[in-house]
Amino acid sequence: MSAVRKSYDIGTPIEVEVLHGIDLVLARGEFAAMIGPSGSGKSTLLTLIGLLERPTSGEYRLLGRRIDTLDDDALTRARLDTLGFVFQFHHLIPAFDALENVAMPALIRDGRIDAAARARATSLLEAVGLADAAHRRPSQLSGGMQQRVAIARALMHDPPLVLADEPTGNLDTASSTAVFELMRRFNRESGTAFLIVTHDPRIADRCDRVIELVDGRLAV
Repeated sequence: MSAVRKSYDIGTPIEVEVLHGIDLVLARGEFAAMIGPSGSGKSTLLTLIGLLERPTSGEYRLLGRRIDTLDDDALTRARLDTLGFVFQFHHLIPAFDALENVAMPALIRDGRIDAAARARATSLLEAVGLADAAHRRPSQLSGGMQQRVAIARALMHDPPLVLADEPTGNLDTASSTAVFELMRRFNRESGTAFLIVTHDPRIADRCDRVIELVDGRLAV
C-alpha cells in the first residue's frame, strides 16, 4: 500500500485522521510483526489490510491487483479467497465442532461444506495436532487448542497472507509458544505470509521483520 490515509467522522466537527500516509510492502512468504502503543493505529491498519474497511485515500494492491477500488462484492470475494484471520479471541462458533469451525470459510464462500472441504479441514486439524478433537465443540477444548483450531480455519483456503491480531494475547506462556511455533511452521512449509500484531516483545523478536507504528505513522 502507498500513501494510505484513514479518517473517521469525515465532514463533522469530530473528524479525525488515524493513519497519516502509510507506505507498506509485505513480501510473499514474509513473517512480520507489527508493534506500537495502544492508539497508534495498529487495529485500523489491520482492518484496511484485511479488506474490512477502505482507506480514505491512497492505494492498496494485493497480489499486484488494485484492491481499494473494487465494489463491495468483489472486495468480499477477495477477502475470502486471499486472506486468513486469527484473532486474540478465537471466535469459534460454539454450536459447531472443531472440524465444522475449520471448514467455516468454505460454508461462507460456497454455501456448503462438501466432501472436499471436509477433507481439507480434516487435513488441517491433523497438521495442528488435533485430529482426535475433530468432533469436539469449542467448550470441550482448552484455550490453546481453540487457537490451533482458529489457525487451521485461517488456512482453510490456503491464503497467501494470514493476519493475526494478538493471537497469543489470551494464552499462557506454554500455549503462546506452541501457537507461535505452529504459525512459523506453516510459514516455512507452505510459504504463507503472516503479519502478527503483538504487544509481546518475545513474539516480535522471533519474527523476520518488526514494523512499528507510532501515532498513525510507520517508525523509521
